[in-house]
Amino acid sequence: MLHRLEIGNFYSVLEPQVIDLRASSHTPYEPGRTAPLWAGATERAPKVIVLFGANASGKSNVLKALSFLSWFVRESFRAAPESWMPYQRFNDEKSRDRPTHLAVHFSGPADLQRANDPDVTQCRYAYEVSLGGPGDQPPHVLSEVLKYWPPHAGRQVRLFERDEKGAVSAGKEFGLSGFRQALEKVLRPNASVISTLAQLKHPLATLLWQTAGLIQSNILIEKQEIDDVAIARYYAANPRQLELLNRDIQRIDMGVRSMRVQPGANDPIALFEHRGLATPLPVHLESHGTRLFVRIYPLLYQALETGGVAVVDELDLAIHPLVLPEMLRWFHDGERNPYDAQLWMTCNNASLLEDLVKEEILFCEKNDHGRTTVYGLRDVQAVRRSDNYYRKYLGGVYGAVPHLG
Repeated sequence: MLHRLEIGNFYSVLEPQVIDLRASSHTPYEPGRTAPLWAGATERAPKVIVLFGANASGKSNVLKALSFLSWFVRESFRAAPESWMPYQRFNDEKSRDRPTHLAVHFSGPADLQRANDPDVTQCRYAYEVSLGGPGDQPPHVLSEVLKYWPPHAGRQVRLFERDEKGAVSAGKEFGLSGFRQALEKVLRPNASVISTLAQLKHPLATLLWQTAGLIQSNILIEKQEIDDVAIARYYAANPRQLELLNRDIQRIDMGVRSMRVQPGANDPIALFEHRGLATPLPVHLESHGTRLFVRIYPLLYQALETGGVAVVDELDLAIHPLVLPEMLRWFHDGERNPYDAQLWMTCNNASLLEDLVKEEILFCEKNDHGRTTVYGLRDVQAVRRSDNYYRKYLGGVYGAVPHLG
């Protein structure tokens, strides 16, 4: 489970922002809302995280940070040498030459010799990367660090550390023996140590590479729209997801009885059976909301099935306000979400605040200089659990609302 995200000099986020999701010790337990950071941990974090704020306040940039880290850990080795990475620094004269800092804290195996054992005790990990160089040139890695806090050590242990010249030092727990010479030959300034070592079949790096793949996102540089042909191909290749999609389509009652995929002249075709209609409708005649739901569903399904993280920008864009809370409840439901998957999403529909607890709510606010600040509802003074968050937010009590006039 992800429980801390650090962002600095990344798109509109200039000053370092720390999103620490760990619930305070006096937070009352609400079934399904939070989960232990790992099995047996005393600290808990929410399974649903929703970002609110005015248009262009930087909500999507927070999600981009998670998506970029996943890309960097998994895909950066495949990028062309000296190519630009898929992100931007804050766009002013000084910040364009300053480094970007990103870090994420998550759970992982405490015993690296049993890293692939699903029953192994887990502990806290932190992965940090700093990227920089002259603003008119492709950025390169200034530092990259992976550390953990195994119970037997009683302290922080650095697994590996990389400097600006590409030199990598590693503890015996990480195990670079047999990989160091090959790593020195192939590690590039714009690629991560983990993605590089994963190509060399390094055991722990491969596990981390796989873990980063559990982050399912619809945004990296911009929101990614899946076209109707691609989604029909996807469901044709994944009949189990199509079966579950049809169950949920009926539950949320969009008037669609089921979707089926059948062969077409060149590609599979998605057809929708409707109550009261004599013949099925092709996907291009469906409502925008239905088409969006069908496209987003695989992200949610994969996270729930694997205990991963669904990162969804503008989930509420075409989803009815009564349907959206139902989708969030999938992550609160122990049967639908047995592995404590998380949902990180942006939202402009303030009515959703009536269905959230304060640990699940984040706000983004941008000042007159274009700089984004991120804070949680629990950081706002004198917020009671009995408060009407929806009314107070629209009344400007919590900030992060448009200034009209």
